[in-house]
Amino acid sequence: MPELPSVEVICRGLQQHLPGLRVLQITTGSKKLRLPMPRKDLAAYIRGARIKAVDRRAKFLLITMDNGAQLIIHLGMTGRLGIFPKDCPKAKHDHFHLHLDNSTQLIFNDIRRFGFIQVHPPGLDFCHTMLANLGPEPFGQDFTPQHLQKMAAGKNRPLKNFLMDNRVVVGIGNIYACEILFHAGLNPNKRVCSLTKKQWTEIVKSSRYVLEKAIKSGGTTISDFVNESGKSGYFQLELQTYGRQGKPCGCCATPINKITMGGRSTFFCPKCQK
Repeated sequence: MPELPSVEVICRGLQQHLPGLRVLQITTGSKKLRLPMPRKDLAAYIRGARIKAVDRRAKFLLITMDNGAQLIIHLGMTGRLGIFPKDCPKAKHDHFHLHLDNSTQLIFNDIRRFGFIQVHPPGLDFCHTMLANLGPEPFGQDFTPQHLQKMAAGKNRPLKNFLMDNRVVVGIGNIYACEILFHAGLNPNKRVCSLTKKQWTEIVKSSRYVLEKAIKSGGTTISDFVNESGKSGYFQLELQTYGRQGKPCGCCATPINKITMGGRSTFFCPKCQK
């Protein structure tokens, strides 16, 4: 699944192209996605409207229209999103075409169909949507050691699972949880109730460092992620632990360990992350 840096790369790319353009027409596929395609709302609120802004919340892309409606896009496991010429032929797994008034189209392609398109009508809040009850953004001012320590109080959860909880902080998936904890020098199995404020401070710093580095590198390509220009991300070339079971740690040469936590593969250095 594209993680926060990959979605942020797409968001920043779309911000350079979409604002100011008007939606002339919308074409949708016949196959079901994770959620039903909101064809009536697309026709009522998105078609004919002009794009005002493109933003990201957690792993959701938000395209705000001049009428106040928002187009919500989630890439799922294998979703691709790109801008193409208006005469670009339809591909096998294209599910959504947003035809724009500059002779281009925004296309959503998803082989496994775990992604979705939704419309948030103008004037409504997000309390009944998937955007409700989300924690702070890793780069936001509310993501602090104090916030993490408060959320962890009295909890016996493993640290890695805690960081992947969107109610704690959004957008940190399996890959980056492993990388952040390696950078912070903390074991993924460490119980969150035992961490000190100094250790939480290190987690905040490491989260921002690792995620920003990944964004600058174009995101992480694990299977099918491509950015808005169709280019693959390449942060995978710089991963320190994820997918490196048995390979030497870049700091101490100890073989990287692999365990399963919460049904997910977890990689760490047993020496650097005691």
